[in-house]
Amino acid sequence: MTQDVQSVVTDEMRAVIDKEGEPSILEVDKTGCRMFARAVGHTDLIFYDEAHAKSKGYRSIVAPPGFMGTRQFAPSAGGGGQGRPGLGFNIPYKRVLNGGTEIEYYDDVCAGDVVEARNKITGFAERSGSMGPMLITSRETVFRNKEGKTVAVERGEVIQY
Repeated sequence: MTQDVQSVVTDEMRAVIDKEGEPSILEVDKTGCRMFARAVGHTDLIFYDEAHAKSKGYRSIVAPPGFMGTRQFAPSAGGGGQGRPGLGFNIPYKRVLNGGTEIEYYDDVCAGDVVEARNKITGFAERSGSMGPMLITSRETVFRNKEGKTVAVERGEVIQY
């Protein structure tokens, strides 16, 4: 005997699919690049030493893969920008996992850059796993430099169960 499972995807959730959120402004600074590179184990000097990075043809210290800068925060403006897509809805699941992330780069990101990030939800899927029902939220974030050129696109899933 099969049971019908009620979907947790609401009309409100469907309405935001493929709609870009408000932009977040990210500042790429030398300290952030160095700290991230150190935290993930990068040893190439382009992530630490500006003179070395410039000798290799970069504008400044290179932002390591996965680091797109630190979000500007303005207390009077409530912090600005959209939070992680898919997690602002009333979902009955308490656990959250990163279902995978990939970043496609189109240009270098270096210390001194200011990057605009815009998130959007690209879809929802529901599945049943060994621990019960799951909601998988697919998302995309486009990163543009101050000239408006896309420098990277991040795609991934958030799994709630």
